[in-house]
Amino acid sequence: MGCLGWKYQLFCLLVLLSLLFHLPSSFSSSLSSISPCSALLHFNHSLSLDQSASPSFYTYRIQMCDNSYPKTASWKEDKDCCSWDGVVCDQTTRHVIGLDLSCSWLSGPIHSNSTLFFLPHLRTLNLAGNCFESLISSEFGNFKTLTHLNLSYSCFSGKIPNEISHLSSLVSLDLSLNDGLLIETPVWKRVIHNLTQLRELLLDWSDMSSIRPNSLMNLSSSFTTISLHGCNLQGKLQNNFRCLPNIQTLDLGENWNLDLGSLPKCNWSSISLKFLDVSSISFSRKLPDFIGNMKSLKHLNLANCNLTGSISTSLGNLVKLTILDLSYNSFSGLLPLSLFNLLNLSSLYLDNNQLVGHLPNQVSGLLNLKDLYLSSNFLKGTLPSWLFNLPSLVTLNLDGNQFIGEIGEFKSNSLEHLDLGYNKLQGSIPRSISRFVNLTYLSLSSNNWSVMLELEMFSKLKNLEFLDFSNNLVSINNNVTYTLPNLQQLNLSSCNISEFPIFLRTTTTLKFLDLSKNRIYGQVPRWLGDVGRDSLYFLDLRGNLLQGPFPTLSLLSLQYLFVSNNKLTGEIPSLICNESSLVVLDLSHNNLSGVVPKCLLHSNVLLVLDLRMNSLRGTIPATFAKRNNFRIINLNGNQLEGPLPQSLANCRYLEVLDIGNNKINGTFPYWLEGLINLRVLVIRSNKFQGHIGNPKTKFPFPNLHILDISNNEFYGPLPRKYFKYLKAMINVDEGEVSLKYMGDGYYQDSLNVMMKGLYIELVRIQTIFTTIDFSKNSFSGEMPKIIGRLKSLKGLNFSHNNLTGYIPSSFGNLNSLEWLDLSFNKLIGEIPRQLADLPWLEVLNLSHNQLTGHIPSGKQFNTFDNDSYAENQGLCGFPLSKTCNSPEAKKPPPLTLQQEENIEPQNGFSWQAISMGYGCGVIFGMLMGYLMFKIGKSKWIVRMEKINFFHGPQRHRTPFFAKLVGIVAVEVIVRFKAVASNVSEHISNRCALEQIKTSTANTKFNY
Repeated sequence: MGCLGWKYQLFCLLVLLSLLFHLPSSFSSSLSSISPCSALLHFNHSLSLDQSASPSFYTYRIQMCDNSYPKTASWKEDKDCCSWDGVVCDQTTRHVIGLDLSCSWLSGPIHSNSTLFFLPHLRTLNLAGNCFESLISSEFGNFKTLTHLNLSYSCFSGKIPNEISHLSSLVSLDLSLNDGLLIETPVWKRVIHNLTQLRELLLDWSDMSSIRPNSLMNLSSSFTTISLHGCNLQGKLQNNFRCLPNIQTLDLGENWNLDLGSLPKCNWSSISLKFLDVSSISFSRKLPDFIGNMKSLKHLNLANCNLTGSISTSLGNLVKLTILDLSYNSFSGLLPLSLFNLLNLSSLYLDNNQLVGHLPNQVSGLLNLKDLYLSSNFLKGTLPSWLFNLPSLVTLNLDGNQFIGEIGEFKSNSLEHLDLGYNKLQGSIPRSISRFVNLTYLSLSSNNWSVMLELEMFSKLKNLEFLDFSNNLVSINNNVTYTLPNLQQLNLSSCNISEFPIFLRTTTTLKFLDLSKNRIYGQVPRWLGDVGRDSLYFLDLRGNLLQGPFPTLSLLSLQYLFVSNNKLTGEIPSLICNESSLVVLDLSHNNLSGVVPKCLLHSNVLLVLDLRMNSLRGTIPATFAKRNNFRIINLNGNQLEGPLPQSLANCRYLEVLDIGNNKINGTFPYWLEGLINLRVLVIRSNKFQGHIGNPKTKFPFPNLHILDISNNEFYGPLPRKYFKYLKAMINVDEGEVSLKYMGDGYYQDSLNVMMKGLYIELVRIQTIFTTIDFSKNSFSGEMPKIIGRLKSLKGLNFSHNNLTGYIPSSFGNLNSLEWLDLSFNKLIGEIPRQLADLPWLEVLNLSHNQLTGHIPSGKQFNTFDNDSYAENQGLCGFPLSKTCNSPEAKKPPPLTLQQEENIEPQNGFSWQAISMGYGCGVIFGMLMGYLMFKIGKSKWIVRMEKINFFHGPQRHRTPFFAKLVGIVAVEVIVRFKAVASNVSEHISNRCALEQIKTSTANTKFNY
């Protein structure tokens, strides 16, 4: 039974497998009999309609999906599909030969078994502007009669299948603007080789990083369109890019690692090139003159190509030009007048260059100009009248120049974007601005205008989204209210206003509000919490005269809150933690009291917590969340006490920790050494104490740039092993990071540091800035030679300690050092001559030590004055008056009062102990003389005889010994008198020293 059952089961399995193998062919034959209309309906039902699948998108060439709608929503089963929207049929055979479903809200994947592939007679297929979120199926390669395939902007991803190269009839292929489609070398070669009918190839924003640029030389001369924008092409095109006689569109822009060399010197007058974009790629340094021969050009983009020299006047020959982009280059000289006579020009981008001079007084062209960008140049003079008469002008951007005078009244109402900021314009704002009903962006910042925010000007600007009047003189009429229903960003920083603009009360869409650096006084109004309750993410009120308690805003979307440099009082309310999206909280430089709210340290969102310079008390809560994202914690200048919480080790992204000028105690926070992102550690002026031992981790503080533990109670030797592993101070590539700063776009890290003898606030901290400050502690012993490895160190301060020994000659390796302070220690020996070779050393303080010898000369050492070497009696040479050849310089330097003061407690002796020692010595000497006289011939005398110490016969030994004892006693008495005299003088000096100490007891050293 079991055996029979087994054979029966095996037989059934074989039959089933046979059926499964034959199923696809039968299923395929049944599907092939499906009518085209049924296939289209099946395809439509496999997808869903979603308007977000076809968002409007403006490319550098065209506007995508500007008028999208669901074409397939009108398809009806009871109608002939040849009448459906987007479907084209052959009039004779009624076969579906064309399908255009571009921008039709289609959403969902296209699988290999989709009925779309049962339209074998398709010649054109356009699915652009939808979102299919799938791979490109290999079944697309079965459309043998297809001539046009457009799958652009449709959320396809993955590799482009090899089967695409089977479409031998293809004339146009557009796979651009998808989700990083990968084009591998074998597929690319087959496409070029097999698709001999191809005339248009668009692969923008695909990944062609593995394709050799020289393979472009193999493209057919029949191509009319080649668009490989942003395809990550890499390498150099050898022997210039070949001339393609039929090319009309050539786009290689934004291939950042592609080296084009130079444009080929073709007979451009015979080539009908209309679109040329080689932006953001390496290019020849100067604009070639023959580019003016491209008479058919309508679009020319040479932005960000490192071009220099003047702009060629031959560009004025391009009379068909509609778009010219030469921005972000280094063009210099005057603006060529020929550009302003181009009648068809609609967009002119000359911003971010080095152009100089005036705008032309008169122009004959630009009647169709819509966009004019001249910002960030060195243009000057008054604005000519023709600028305000352009009938089609939509965007005018002149910011960042040196224009002066007043601006005229605009004749047209077409403006949507106006930016005249950062010039020297003055007078009043033209009344014509109030007519710009389509205006969305208005920036008049940083000029010399007097601006009145009043109803008449703004009541019609219903579409205004961005308004910036910062750094001007602004007056607000709060007696009249008006509504800006779409306002999203308002900048009124440094406008000398004294109250909150009441028109904000009706604004519900506000996202960004900057009222910083004004004279706004009083309390923050309650209604401010209703402004953009669900939209406001940035609020800047710093640098005003705000008073009273901290405002309760309850803004659910708030991410950045700046209220520093005001006069707020009271405690920080725990309600602040209800702002669950808060990323930056800056309440520094106020009069806030109370404790640090524990809930702030529980946040997993907060990046910056800046509460410095307040009157906060209590301890720092020991509740830092394990997965927090703190980047900056600054509590400097409060009254915080107790230990530093070890939960700070949870702040794995921490870059800046500043708790200086508090009352925090404990030992050195070794548990912070594992924070690999920590750049700044300041624990200055607290009550830390104890010995700093060896690191607890293998590589402590690997990225530390600033270490300040000054003015505490640390003692013992300097922590040599910590200095060994400060990798960020060993070698910094200044060429790469010299212009970078710590912080981000909204919050720049700032810090008070001891620099060159003074406390200086660094408003921004360069990433190459490095300094060590161990001053005003009780460190002892020698300075480690290994410090000489910290070659990127800018400043080193070991002053006011008990350091001994020599200055290491290895300090001469600190080639970036700008200040060195070793004053008020007990250093001995000569100043290493290697220090004279430090090229950037600007401040040197070696005063109040025990240094000797010749002061090195040359280079920076010739700029230091006497104060750098004060109270080092053994030093000589320039700039001191003592020369090294004088007799005074050869004498050992006498001990100064301070040196005597320092020596006494170190050796454990005082003047009382010295006098007692001399007294005891006298008594001891007399006693020894008496004993030796009584004993007679002792072993000591025998030993003296052997060396012939006593002369004469034996009978004279005792009288001679008695004489010797007498001589010794007299000598002791004489020396005792001398000692007593010195002790008396020492007592007098001691009293004088005590008087000096009393008079200077309250004096502090400020460096």
